[in-house]
Amino acid sequence: MEGVENFPLDGSVIIAANHVTNFDVFPMQFAVPRVICFMGKAELFNTVLDPLLRVLCAFPVYRGEKDEWALRHARKVLAHGQILGMFPEGKRSNGKGLGVAKTGTARMAIEMNCPIIPMTVIGTDKFFKQFPHRSAVTVKLLPPILPNPNDTPLSLTDRLMFTLASGLPETMRGVYAEVERIWQVNALLLPLCDILYCIFLSLKKEEVPGD
Repeated sequence: MEGVENFPLDGSVIIAANHVTNFDVFPMQFAVPRVICFMGKAELFNTVLDPLLRVLCAFPVYRGEKDEWALRHARKVLAHGQILGMFPEGKRSNGKGLGVAKTGTARMAIEMNCPIIPMTVIGTDKFFKQFPHRSAVTVKLLPPILPNPNDTPLSLTDRLMFTLASGLPETMRGVYAEVERIWQVNALLLPLCDILYCIFLSLKKEEVPGD
């Protein structure tokens, strides 16, 4: 477990993680001292995982449609100062890297005005593949992301996913890998542009008007 200093001991918060397998929820919950109420696809609640998921405070959501009951329940979780667990991608990547995220996590954070803590989960795709040997799983909590007044669901989703990508190995960054590099280049160029602009303004001020 890494980044424990980023975990709040009280208050409502959304934990948003990359989604590799159906087993992600277990190391996520074991890594933190508070209960995470997960939004899980409804199909999982018709499998042998159903009892475990309910112990983990998980609740079903029907994908592909606007599940009003699930949204109301998610709001109640946050309104009561609890932790809501969400997977922005909306489906498992199966080791193929981050997929294009949906905006539901960002919409919920903006509506409820609560922080998002990005969580990376690495290694759950190795479960049972190395049996009887143990599989190493790494869980990392990244610094919280706070919605700001200028955020749209899309802009906040981008911030969240690029943050998640930065905490994952390059092979797991998926569709956010190349854009991440562009952002890194921009981060280097923008300060340089600011400096050049300041120099330009100072030169303009020093210009002596002609007769």
